Amino acid sequence: MQTVTWNALFWIIIVFANINGVAKSFLQEGEGRMLYYYTLCKPQVILSGKLIFNVLLSVLIALIGFSVYALILGNPVSNYIYFLLTILFASIGFSGVLTLVSGIVSKANNSTALMAVLSFPILLPILLMSVRLSKNAIDGMEIGLMNDKLFTLISVDAIVITTAYILFPFIWRN
Repeated sequence: MQTVTWNALFWIIIVFANINGVAKSFLQEGEGRMLYYYTLCKPQVILSGKLIFNVLLSVLIALIGFSVYALILGNPVSNYIYFLLTILFASIGFSGVLTLVSGIVSKANNSTALMAVLSFPILLPILLMSVRLSKNAIDGMEIGLMNDKLFTLISVDAIVITTAYILFPFIWRN
């Protein structure tokens, strides 16, 4: 299998595994429990807790996915440090987007199909940047050339999480 195909399939699998795993953070909560949370603490605290849990879950999904995928299809990665950094920062971005969209969808009709439809266009820039970074890590590109793209991914993560912290209190009030 070519490395480009290996890389693209890996990230597609990781994105959809994250949508199925991480996206249920608010969808599992009932109305009574949400009301209890509403009276108990601020929306930023709820978002922080869900976000930390979802980041850990997303990193775990990605690392297990990489291990199984590399075991079955081989491992063409040359630069493991940047590949693992890409997995880490992509997982943070995926978690931020999916946590926010899960909060929005939980106020709707709790539809998991709506979750995938709403989150995919927002996940696309993170996915494309992750594919580029991991391709460079697979090819063994020089570290200095990859720093700009890694910082761009970190910046997108920061924008997503900041947006979630700004918007979540408005979602939480309804």
